[in-house]
Amino acid sequence: MSTKRNISLLTLMLSSCTLFAADKDTRQMVELPEMMQTHMMSNMRDHLVTINEILINMANNNLDKAAELAESRLGVSSLDKHGAGHMGKFMPEGMRKAGTTMHRQASQFALRAQEGDAVSAYKALSDVTSACVACHSAYRIR
Repeated sequence: MSTKRNISLLTLMLSSCTLFAADKDTRQMVELPEMMQTHMMSNMRDHLVTINEILINMANNNLDKAAELAESRLGVSSLDKHGAGHMGKFMPEGMRKAGTTMHRQASQFALRAQEGDAVSAYKALSDVTSACVACHSAYRIR
């Protein structure tokens, strides 16, 4: 099966899931003060931009830059920059754990990318995005 066809099928499946999910959102609602909601959404948009920049660098065989982006903007060393200490007390334990897992996996990805093995790095990056998917599938703030 061609890559283009696989992407088309995946897009169709995800669109269908979105249509069904629109009827009733069963994710746990997490009440946050408005300012924290805004802050969290800004952080998540930056996380998404960072993952895109990582993928662009990996596609250009620049694993060192991908590693630097991952650690500085997603990894454990980025937690203070994101205000994680202030946000965590408002999150349910599962949400906090998913976020911590994502940050730890980002640091693991950075290590794998620095080793120069693209396949290992891609696998580690999928662990990062899996943590994102797990959290977004279970929790919402709006």
